[in-house]
Amino acid sequence: MIAFNQLLDNNSIRLFSFELKKSITKANYRESYFQAVSNPSWAHEGYLVAADITQDDDLLSELERLSVSFGIGVIHLRLRDFDSSMVLFPANTRVTLDWETVNKLCDQNKDFEKFIQDVRIDFDSKRFHSSEYDPILRDPVKYIKDKLKIEQNKD
Repeated sequence: MIAFNQLLDNNSIRLFSFELKKSITKANYRESYFQAVSNPSWAHEGYLVAADITQDDDLLSELERLSVSFGIGVIHLRLRDFDSSMVLFPANTRVTLDWETVNKLCDQNKDFEKFIQDVRIDFDSKRFHSSEYDPILRDPVKYIKDKLKIEQNKD
């Protein structure tokens, strides 16, 4: 962790946390948002991401208020065209991470610990070892439909 911390101190690596939801509505936005708030102590920026965000002025105003208050951004993920996805409200950027939480997560979650180690190895070797990470999906829409059982909407 000390060596990894030194990598982050020179701002060469940025970590992001994403809480992914199928949809955000007036009925579930608080629960969804505060799940996103609980995650990013180990990241420089945290986001709540959803494929379907109810287009309601009151809901969007509330998401903006929460974003300003708690620093978690909101992203509208467009499943049919990922490039047209947009950050509705940006996240606040943390300069430093909660290293106590990072250490605790490494102790509790061996996958997270391995991820931290892999990032450090890649940085030190100046090479990206793609075999150490999850594969890049060739057809994410098919994956969402088949594996996650989420049907696409228009967006």
